[in-house]
Amino acid sequence: MPGECRTPPLQLGHRLWRMTAGRAGGWGILAQLLLLLVVVWLGYEITSNAQANLKAQRIAAGLGFLNNTAGFGVSQSLIAYDESDTYLRVFAVGLLNTLLVSFIGCVLATIIGFMVGLGRLSPNWLVARLAGGYVELIRNLPLLFQILFWYLAVLGTLPGARGSISVFGVAFLNNRGVVVPRPVPLDGFAPFVVAIGLALAVTVAMKILARRRLYQTGKPLRVWPWALGLLVGLPAASAVLGGAPFSFEQPELRGFNFVGGTRLVPELIALVLALSTYTAAFIAEIVRAGIQAVPKGQIEAASALGLRRGAALRLIVVPQSLRVILPPLTNQYLNLTKNSSLAVAIGYPDLVSVFAGTTLSQTGQAIEIIAITMGVYLLISLATSAGMNLYNYYLFRNRSA
Repeated sequence: MPGECRTPPLQLGHRLWRMTAGRAGGWGILAQLLLLLVVVWLGYEITSNAQANLKAQRIAAGLGFLNNTAGFGVSQSLIAYDESDTYLRVFAVGLLNTLLVSFIGCVLATIIGFMVGLGRLSPNWLVARLAGGYVELIRNLPLLFQILFWYLAVLGTLPGARGSISVFGVAFLNNRGVVVPRPVPLDGFAPFVVAIGLALAVTVAMKILARRRLYQTGKPLRVWPWALGLLVGLPAASAVLGGAPFSFEQPELRGFNFVGGTRLVPELIALVLALSTYTAAFIAEIVRAGIQAVPKGQIEAASALGLRRGAALRLIVVPQSLRVILPPLTNQYLNLTKNSSLAVAIGYPDLVSVFAGTTLSQTGQAIEIIAITMGVYLLISLATSAGMNLYNYYLFRNRSA
């Protein structure tokens, strides 16, 4: 009709959409507020219930129990410990044992995994099939079964202390573990450590300079003779000038056991072997996938330049594959660290066994101990991830520069 104002269809649709979105946004905010109230109510109920139970059992909440006397022994400790120490000392002992297993396991798993991963791509038919069989067998067996296998079927069947298997008269293997000589620091130990640190620092600096020169000029700089000379020469000079850095306390069989030296308990050996071999099977597949992700043209170009297979892998293929390998490799390190909590099955005194197990059963401080244990594993995982991310960043930043 004349004089009638009509709203264009596009504007009308826009207004309807705004009205609908506004109503949906209001309902969304209301739903979030209701969810927040439910979460707060659940948290209040859980806290109130926990406080009532602790009061009924006459257990004081807080961390004061850490200063109480533990009253139990630990089979392995990297620091001085006896039964008169506190629960805080027990926590430190368990944490150090967990870190020890995790570190050794990650190193061994990386070495074994890279070797098996390269073996799966070997042109040798037998090596490739053996590596493939290892991966398929190990990663499809439960980890707990493998821990028990190493502990009961392998180490548990070894002879006693008097029938120990001698390794060149230096180390002795029996069902109580492995007894090895113990290094005893002498007056020249501090200068010896400083010499090794200085040699490592100079070697790393030379490696960085050689890499930069290679990328900028294309001319390689042979570093290993200088590095070998520094790593051998500086500590040797320190030992000559400052005296012997340490001596070795040899183990000696007296009666039914060994005296002196250092004993590696069978629980530690079984746990390290199971964790490293199990995780290595997954790392091998990661390495294989990373190498196969590198374009075949890179390998063909290396072959055209006259590089042998080993040199092509070391200089061209593996450095490029690290971009694919490092992220899932970090996940395997985290899995190995968390899987170390299965040590409780064979009695290895890790954090879960002595702190979340024995300490919890004696004190009843379940909330505090579980919270501390969760926080420790979370912190270890975050630190591992941050370290690997930092290494990944600097590795590829230097190459791009």
